[in-house]
Amino acid sequence: MTVSPTPTPAATVEQVPESELLKAFLPLAKTSSPYVEVGPGDDCAVVAVPQGRVVITTDTQVIDQDFRARWPNGYETTGADTAHKCAAQNLADIAAMGAVPTSMVVSLTLPGNTPVRWVQDFAAGLTEAFERLGATECALVGGDLGRGRELSVTATVLGVMERGEPVLRSGAGAGGTLVHAGVLGHAAAGLCSLEAPPGTGWDHYPEVERRELERAQLRPRAPIGAGPRAARAGSSAMIDISDGLLRDAGRVARASGVVIDLDPAALGKHVAPLVEAGRAAGADPWRWVLTGGEDHGLLAVVPTDVQVPPGMRAIGSCAPADRRQAFPGDSAVTIAGQDPGQWLGYDVGEGWDHFEP
Repeated sequence: MTVSPTPTPAATVEQVPESELLKAFLPLAKTSSPYVEVGPGDDCAVVAVPQGRVVITTDTQVIDQDFRARWPNGYETTGADTAHKCAAQNLADIAAMGAVPTSMVVSLTLPGNTPVRWVQDFAAGLTEAFERLGATECALVGGDLGRGRELSVTATVLGVMERGEPVLRSGAGAGGTLVHAGVLGHAAAGLCSLEAPPGTGWDHYPEVERRELERAQLRPRAPIGAGPRAARAGSSAMIDISDGLLRDAGRVARASGVVIDLDPAALGKHVAPLVEAGRAAGADPWRWVLTGGEDHGLLAVVPTDVQVPPGMRAIGSCAPADRRQAFPGDSAVTIAGQDPGQWLGYDVGEGWDHFEP
């Protein structure tokens, strides 16, 4: 078989050798930054660590588990969509430690019929995502391309600490103000829209607004810069909201030995923009805000005498668990002092779990 030095976008990955696929991929990806000493092309990358403290995270997306090639509403997921989500979920984890992302390695497992164009779109999408999410010092420094029966993407990201200690989930033992950066419920509303076939109430929802919600699911706008800002402001605990506000706030509460009480008035500001979408979907926007994941906003606790960091809003408070009498019931997370289910008046789950049926 004769292979063109530059494979055409119409080709599939089984029609080109790995070396040619890399030639199509790497020029579209950002591969340099102030931290990168040796980038793609050697056995390993070399990344500078000026302060000697590295944070690291990894995450996998698998087709039909974490995203669909084609959604019931007809939308076809692009390589750029997958790259944006890959970047957002991993960079948000780094930011949640109060760190600055510096480098990423990506492993792509590709069925033979995957178009070369999809791989190129993924590379270009990563570059765009780094810029769009404010991770301007992050670069792709290596990874792996392999063939398999189903498409999957695994990324590992490294970051460096701007201050001495990482911000852990377990640091809020003294209590404080609960603050949040980003949006809540938009990705869940977008997922609902993507999963809706033609002929539902979504057909009567404004097209532009519907696509914006779908974009929140496909390409989450994680507020990466808010993590280091919260750390500099003295945040004692922080987490990336990937699995829903109730579930992730509960993780902070249990790790820190506190009770988190959410402010319904503050949450109502997140619900208000989703009310009409809820009517179109026949869904309660409160459920989207409280249990919908994948917005990849940041939830942090700051001391009560500290000003709320720029780009964040107060959405509640937390107190040591020994002051539980202030919060009836056994919930680690309450709303206006009540169990979320009691406050809403119906059963409400905690959020997303990869292994729940």
